[in-house]
Amino acid sequence: MIPIRDINPTRRFPVATVLIIVLNVIVFVFEFLLPYDALEAAVNTWGLVPDRLVSLEPLAFVTILTSMFLHSGPAHLLGNMLYLWIFGDNIEAAMGSLRFVLFYLLCGLGAALGQTLVSLRSIVPMVGASGAISGILGSYLVLYPRAEVETLVFLGYFVRFIRLPTVAVLGSWILVQLFSGVLSLGMHATGGVAWFAHVGGFVAGILLIGLFRRPRWWE
Repeated sequence: MIPIRDINPTRRFPVATVLIIVLNVIVFVFEFLLPYDALEAAVNTWGLVPDRLVSLEPLAFVTILTSMFLHSGPAHLLGNMLYLWIFGDNIEAAMGSLRFVLFYLLCGLGAALGQTLVSLRSIVPMVGASGAISGILGSYLVLYPRAEVETLVFLGYFVRFIRLPTVAVLGSWILVQLFSGVLSLGMHATGGVAWFAHVGGFVAGILLIGLFRRPRWWE
């Protein structure tokens, strides 16, 4: 199932959410314009490589940030930005724009650590905003478990739009990440989805939301 929108309006324009989306799109356009060899070199340089992080290479700590703004393709970018657009505005409204940006980056750090812990010597670059966005999903689940999410559901040959509570949509999402991550343990990674980055970001979002949301944020 694919979330389309949440039925949870806010009274504040999500400035930081929009700026993060725009920045991701701009970076992807630059990626798209690069020749293949230059793109591969950029991903290897600015993507997060767990082995380099464990080895305490100075540039590896910079890639915790830069890797959040690189994407492997249009589908990767669009999927991440869809989730950020749907769920980011409410979390930004709950904590304010500046706190939201710091929260987003810390969730990205949690995602990087989550993936690194299960693949200490991996030399495969990790790229994408999904780890940081997973933190937004975790915090959204904490704050709005009963909010409705309009979801595109595939039932065999039939496709329907149905409204489901957040706990069903995001609860099933994190279970898929955990299950897929456990199945991937011990496999030789050559690319693909960094499942434990999603888990790490999600857990970071749950743990940090209490510190970052403003008092009386619902008013």
